[in-house]
Amino acid sequence: MTTAAQPIFSKGEDCKASWHDAGAGYNEADTHLEIMGKPVMERWETPYMHSLATVAASKGGRVLEIGFGMAIAATKLESFPIEEHWIVECNDGVFARLENWAKAQPHKVVPLKGLWEEVVPTLPDNHFDGILYDTYPLSEDTWHTHQFDFIKGHAHRLLKPGGILTYCNLTSWGELLKTKYDNIEKMFEESQVPHLLQAGFKKEKISTTTMDIVPPSECKYYSFRKMITPTIVKE
Repeated sequence: MTTAAQPIFSKGEDCKASWHDAGAGYNEADTHLEIMGKPVMERWETPYMHSLATVAASKGGRVLEIGFGMAIAATKLESFPIEEHWIVECNDGVFARLENWAKAQPHKVVPLKGLWEEVVPTLPDNHFDGILYDTYPLSEDTWHTHQFDFIKGHAHRLLKPGGILTYCNLTSWGELLKTKYDNIEKMFEESQVPHLLQAGFKKEKISTTTMDIVPPSECKYYSFRKMITPTIVKE
């Protein structure tokens, strides 16, 4: 039995090569998703996922979502007056669920299969009004940094001028808030903002909101009583 004291990733662990065809473990109640024993997503995150989706959809138009998970953010995105909803997902089982889910949605859904590192370079510049990045870290090495690879390499170029990026890395932020920070705004300011600036976003175009939330005591990856939603606008 994994205890909260054990790290999510062991030294040097790398799941990337096996992740796409590893079983997608949705529990019977559909409240938890585990892949390769990792706690990928849990239903208690819903208010936070809805906050991210609200930001990503705030300009309408064409929205890119990286990571489908349990469709919590995706379903909320579909409730807004967007035009197109492009979704990148690499795990076979999760992608099958995405394809089935897409059939019932009110807006055009474009499911894209593969790791974002493979799919995103093929997407055109200045194409999206909103981006929501929420994928699971696939190695100990990229646990705290994978979002920056996407943001620095692609987010700025993919957005139209005036477009909005929002994202999270709860597996990282939960750890930082257990081990290094007791203030979530300070955590974001020190560990995230410098990378956003390096990616070409302007300081005055980066804002955050926080919400109170109570994670279940058994949650392995997040125990802090607040969550933070970034809004990052491309000039």
